[in-house]
Amino acid sequence: MAIGENHPPAGPGDVPLSPVEPDRWASERSPLGAHPAPSGDAWTFALWSRSATRVLLEIHRASTGDAPPLDSWPLDYWMVRGDDDVWRARIAGVTPGTLYAYRCWGPNFAWDPAWSRGGSLAGFVRDVDDAGHRFNPNKLLIDPYARELSHDRETPEMIAAGHNAAMYLSGPGIYAPPGAPARPRREVDTGPFAPRSITVAPLEVPVGERPPFAQKDAVLYEVHPRGLTRHPSSSELRAILAPLPEFADVEDVPAGERGTYRGAARMAPYLRALGVNTLELLPVHESCNDTNPSGSPASATDAARANYWGYMTYAFFAPDRRHAYDDSAGGPTREIREMVRSFHAAGLKVHLDVVYNHSGEGGLADEGDGPDPDTAEILCFRGIDNAAYYVLDGAGGRFYWQTSGCGNNLDAASAPVQRLILDSLEYWAGQVGVDGFRFDLAPVLGRGTPRHGYSRSAALLEEIAELAARHGVDIVAEPWDLADTETGSFPPGWAEWNDHYRDRVRDFEKGTGDVRAFIDAMNGSYAEYADQGGPQKSVNLVVAHDGFNLLDLVSYGRKDNLQPWPFGPSEGGADDNRSWDSGGDPALRRQRMRNLLAIQVLSRGTPLLVGGDEIGRTQNGNNNPYNLDNAALWINWRQIASHQPNRLAPGAGGDVAARDSYGEDKFQGPESAVFHFTRGMLALRRDHECLRQDRYADFALDSGGDVTYLFRKEDGERDLEGWERSVHLHIDGSEVGDHDLLALINVHHEAVAFRVPPPAPGLSWRRIVDTAAWAEPAGNLWPAATGEVIVGDYLVHARSVVVLEEL
Repeated sequence: MAIGENHPPAGPGDVPLSPVEPDRWASERSPLGAHPAPSGDAWTFALWSRSATRVLLEIHRASTGDAPPLDSWPLDYWMVRGDDDVWRARIAGVTPGTLYAYRCWGPNFAWDPAWSRGGSLAGFVRDVDDAGHRFNPNKLLIDPYARELSHDRETPEMIAAGHNAAMYLSGPGIYAPPGAPARPRREVDTGPFAPRSITVAPLEVPVGERPPFAQKDAVLYEVHPRGLTRHPSSSELRAILAPLPEFADVEDVPAGERGTYRGAARMAPYLRALGVNTLELLPVHESCNDTNPSGSPASATDAARANYWGYMTYAFFAPDRRHAYDDSAGGPTREIREMVRSFHAAGLKVHLDVVYNHSGEGGLADEGDGPDPDTAEILCFRGIDNAAYYVLDGAGGRFYWQTSGCGNNLDAASAPVQRLILDSLEYWAGQVGVDGFRFDLAPVLGRGTPRHGYSRSAALLEEIAELAARHGVDIVAEPWDLADTETGSFPPGWAEWNDHYRDRVRDFEKGTGDVRAFIDAMNGSYAEYADQGGPQKSVNLVVAHDGFNLLDLVSYGRKDNLQPWPFGPSEGGADDNRSWDSGGDPALRRQRMRNLLAIQVLSRGTPLLVGGDEIGRTQNGNNNPYNLDNAALWINWRQIASHQPNRLAPGAGGDVAARDSYGEDKFQGPESAVFHFTRGMLALRRDHECLRQDRYADFALDSGGDVTYLFRKEDGERDLEGWERSVHLHIDGSEVGDHDLLALINVHHEAVAFRVPPPAPGLSWRRIVDTAAWAEPAGNLWPAATGEVIVGDYLVHARSVVVLEEL
């Protein structure tokens, strides 16, 4: 059929779709994406592009195929450009679940009536011009505002047919799949395999009320949406936790729901009983992971090309279909809303890790002599308006300037990018109901561009803060990118992952850090966060998904990323981790894990835990397992009930046992020592208002209602200097109606006697925590009411932490 006929025939048995005359709607400011028209008689499709010269909307009947010789599909509609640079089409007969995509022409690839689907260079001028345009109508494009995508750019079926993602590239390189003629990649039509966008009905599933607790009360639990429940042990949770009455409400995850949003929803009772109240999911926006090897890969190359973490996202409105139990059209969207509703019903919040700094289209391809400006993937933004969506640099805008390490930076100084980000946040907060966002490489959103002198700009960051305040959601920055760290520099309203806290705590706990830097971190990094709203804006992480997990931090002095499957190979990862292998002593490793958990709970700020750290999970020394989607990296919940958690085979076909970094703990209870200690420390934070503050102590004004953290040497009297390895910390909770706490922190290699001050009249100091190995059989914890009364000096063992409560 002729392209752009605009009144295409319908196939037998198909509902006819027809365009509504453009004079009725061309000037309307309809929202971007695909939406039902207000009149209800049609759907409006809207795509922003300033530089396109023609835009074709295609309606597809199948998620793949629709290639010649079919003569009636896809259905074609030329879109009409408005004076706001938005191209629109209004189509009658569209229903939820309709598949659609775009093709765009522009200055570097002009419209020519001789062009046809199937691969044509009619109208081609060059791959990229000096203005940075990369239009190519041979490349089918997804909608940046798509609510769902049909599939990834690569699927197992596509690979089996001999095709690969090189078909999406531009440039003169040759694409020659088996059984097909070789041709330049710029000429290859991606229509038969490219993902389609999907129309989704307006959301109607209620998500319940947001939990009312304040940010100061949050305990964050960062985890992968698939890895949380993908392991078979998630179907055994009730039996595993049966000896612990606090976990009586925990559910088993049905086998078919493991690794899905629906499975994650069933974990709310577990997290609540653990002491966590905020689930922070690694990216759920659509990224390429359909071909990830879960069993043993055929080669190291197969493992290296996988994308498990999901930080190369495409569609900022579309939940990743691979994580959905219901993968029908509209199913992932409904399911993730139902997940949010389940967490709200349990009193928990849901945060999403969002990646707005770059896109999954990546950078320029390396054709052997370095990045080739003619060769880049065209699947979305690049084919819609490359010069407006990305930060360009170098000769004539043919190269990319980037600080993300992923090949491109989205241009946060560009109006359409700002609108895209704000619209996406509005959707997830307002319609899906999520309670907060953690922004990957957030400084990119506050940077200018080469044409703006690389200047910093807070405009978008301030708009995001206003949106967050309007919806009552939390916003948390990862405050660094490859160019710089901006810790403490974000506008009011923003919280931040505090890398200063991470580094200072790691250094001091292993015995090498400056004590003044350490106490500044424990006191909530006043200089960084006093002007951002208080210590709760410091997200206190010791570890995160990116880097060593907790057990590996105390077990490895250097990364081991190139080991064989299932714990590798993985490229990249930091070389300097401020880690120490504890001299190879498993008992000391467990003790140091307790130290770090205790310090984290006692510090001013918001603690962040990593999923599986509470049960002794190991990554075998891999500090960048972004590509490993297998049973060895999924959380094995059987470790809860094991005193030798590293000796359990991963299971599910991944029967290569981990190295035994943890050893065998001596706890006398039914659960592992680290699990018992983690939930005990989180209960301590929950029960003490003095550990959950949103203001710093005001010594000068003595205005009351605040909590004083007083740091001294081990005698409790002298000021600390830079070289000490012992800290006497008195936390005064009296002004908030709480008990006082005394933390005795010794990271010296020898025991140190700490002076315990006289208690207030009628009260006594009771030991409630001692992380030393001698106390492991008792779980290193005691109820305050029955804890041993401590008078005079207390001998704190080498490399351990003690907490006393006054009551």
